[in-house]
Amino acid sequence: MQKTLKGVPLLWENEHCLIFDKPQGLAVQGGAGIKVSLDSLLEECYTPRPLLVHRLDRDTSGLILAAKNGKAAADMAALFARGALKRRYLGVCTGIPREQEGRISLDLEEGGKVKKAETRYRVLQHRALGEQSWALLELDLGTGRMHQIRRHLAQIGHPLLGDQKYGDFALNRALKKTMGLKQLLLHAWALTIPPSAFCPGGLEISAPPPEYFELYIEPSMLRR
Repeated sequence: MQKTLKGVPLLWENEHCLIFDKPQGLAVQGGAGIKVSLDSLLEECYTPRPLLVHRLDRDTSGLILAAKNGKAAADMAALFARGALKRRYLGVCTGIPREQEGRISLDLEEGGKVKKAETRYRVLQHRALGEQSWALLELDLGTGRMHQIRRHLAQIGHPLLGDQKYGDFALNRALKKTMGLKQLLLHAWALTIPPSAFCPGGLEISAPPPEYFELYIEPSMLRR
C-alpha cells in the first residue's frame, strides 16, 4: 500500500529526503486564508519538520522534494542553482505552437527586479474541437522564476488551459461549460536527481498527470 502524508502520496523516501505527489489545490506553504498546506502537514507529521527546497503553485499538481535535514536542503539548493537537479512539467496550452520544439527566453519581473528566464518546450500531441485547439507540452525549466511557465506561455500567445491569472479567460469559460474545465492543466511530471550526498545513486522519478487531464490529451499519457 502506498504511503501518504494525510492523503498526499509519498512516492520516494530515504534518510535524507522525501518526494511527494502534491494534488492540485493544496498550497505548499501557509499564508492568508490558507488553513492547510504541505508545509503544515510536514510539521504535523514529522519531527523535526522536513524543509521544502522548491515550490509549486497551489493550482499546479505534481512532484515536490523535501529535505529531512539542513545539510540535505543546502545540497539540493546548490544543485537547483546550477541546473543539475532537473524538473520537467506537462502542460496543456491553448492553440498549437508553430514549432514542435522551442526555447522561450523572455525576462520576467520578480520582486521588483527584471530577471533572466528560460523555458524549453516540446509538443507531445495536439487536439482540436471545432474551432478550439490545444497542445500537450513537455516543459523544462532553465530557470525557476515565479509562475514562469504560466507567464512565458502567455507571453507567446499559448497560455495554459484553466489559468485564471494569465490565461485565455473566454476560452476557459467556454471549456468550463462544454468540458467541465475547472483546474489549471499544469503538472510537475518528472524529477532527475544526479548522484549526490542526499541521493547517492541518483534518481529519475515521474508521476502521471491527474485524471482530469484525460479529456484534453491522449489517455495513454496518464500511464507514462
